[in-house]
Amino acid sequence: MKKTFSEILCIIGIICIIFLSFGYRKSSEPNTFYKIYLNGEELGVIKSKNELQRYIDKKSTQYKELYNVNKIYEPNGLEIKKINTYEAQTVSVEAIYDAISQKEPFTIAGYQFAIKKEDSTQIIYVIDKDVFQKSIDSIVSTFVGKETYNSYTQKTQIPIQTTGNLIESVYVDEDITVKNYNIPVTETIYTDVATLSKYLLFGTIEDQKTYVVQVGDTIEDVAFNNQISVEEFLISNPTFTSEKNLLFPGQEVVIGMTDPQISVVSEEYNVSDIVSNYKVEVQNDPNKLIGDDEVIQKGENGLERVSQRIKYVNGTIYYVEPISKEELKPTVNEIIIKGEKYVPSVGSTSNWLWPTNSGYTISSDYGYRIFGGIREPHLAIDIAGTGYGSPIYAVTNGVVSESQYRYPDGNYVCINHNNGYYTCYAHMSKQNVVKGQVVARGDVIGYVGQSGLATGPHLHFEVWVGGAPWIKGSARINPWTMLSGR
Repeated sequence: MKKTFSEILCIIGIICIIFLSFGYRKSSEPNTFYKIYLNGEELGVIKSKNELQRYIDKKSTQYKELYNVNKIYEPNGLEIKKINTYEAQTVSVEAIYDAISQKEPFTIAGYQFAIKKEDSTQIIYVIDKDVFQKSIDSIVSTFVGKETYNSYTQKTQIPIQTTGNLIESVYVDEDITVKNYNIPVTETIYTDVATLSKYLLFGTIEDQKTYVVQVGDTIEDVAFNNQISVEEFLISNPTFTSEKNLLFPGQEVVIGMTDPQISVVSEEYNVSDIVSNYKVEVQNDPNKLIGDDEVIQKGENGLERVSQRIKYVNGTIYYVEPISKEELKPTVNEIIIKGEKYVPSVGSTSNWLWPTNSGYTISSDYGYRIFGGIREPHLAIDIAGTGYGSPIYAVTNGVVSESQYRYPDGNYVCINHNNGYYTCYAHMSKQNVVKGQVVARGDVIGYVGQSGLATGPHLHFEVWVGGAPWIKGSARINPWTMLSGR
């Protein structure tokens, strides 16, 4: 039977439908794409994740050259999610790159060091972990001394036979942690030991200011006039080994104001022979006039072997613990006969008594220092090492003008010597005098303590001239100008 034309068309249509049906199923399998997010914001969909990463690496050659690395990575916060879909509207990797570069910096592989202090955390970025460790070693060597630190780490310290010094412990006080980290190229990234060491020591990588030496300058003068300590001067100018080194006019020196970003702690055992200053005994003679003095026995200094444990923080004495004291040579006191006819509240302008017992250490001298992270003039001398509760003496006759507690001096006493000078004694454990009391040279006016703002037991000793402390016209002077024993 012949098929009609319409039947033939129907059969062809059915065949086409079946064919197209199979063809549609074959082409409608879901495809793999990648959706890009930056800090939670969707940027678009791309066909290849690897192509985007290769493009980022290719377009960032300047950072490769700057940091001497082989690969540049996507920013932190970039998220690439794989998706499967039948259809998606994609964008080019070039467009995604442009969108990313306008929002966040690209990164390089390195390390993040966190230096944790009591109230802050500082982040340091390096590419090579050894750069950080070598920089820390450099700062430790700066404060402890390179040869001294090497002998400590290599266990080659020479045992103390008579006198000497032994390091018992060296450490950085802060908690330091490290982790692998993709570092944004816009961060400060340290690539060499010298630059990071400079930052850790001075708190900046900028050049320190310089000073041209003038006629008559000494290291001590240059340091004080530029508001730095002698220790800072020696750190900034390593060719000088002592404050006694000579300067010459026209010489250029560095005025380095240190701002250490870490606290290098050195705990040391020290045995040294310390001069024990003789005391002056005054015997009053009612038949002698004021100023008619006669020395009937000359004084001689003694010598003591003193053992102490000393804690240093960034090269500055933080705490002195007395261990023992042995007399090697006794002192011979000087005896002076003085006229009795004088007002006992008027002090001498010479022959001032040393205000503490012997065996002392000057823990902070007159000059500039960094205390509690703040640069300040220290217009006094701190005398440590005689022990908590040891006596403090009036240096000469006078009237107690103040005896009270106040911050930061703690328990303190001031004496008006009625000759233009005042002396003040701070951080006592307790006072032994009251305001208005007349004291004689050598009277015990209080005891060494740690009251107020003090890191350890010591006497903070000031000398004022021109009037009472803190009034207009009065000023603190270097106590060494009035004391012997330096």
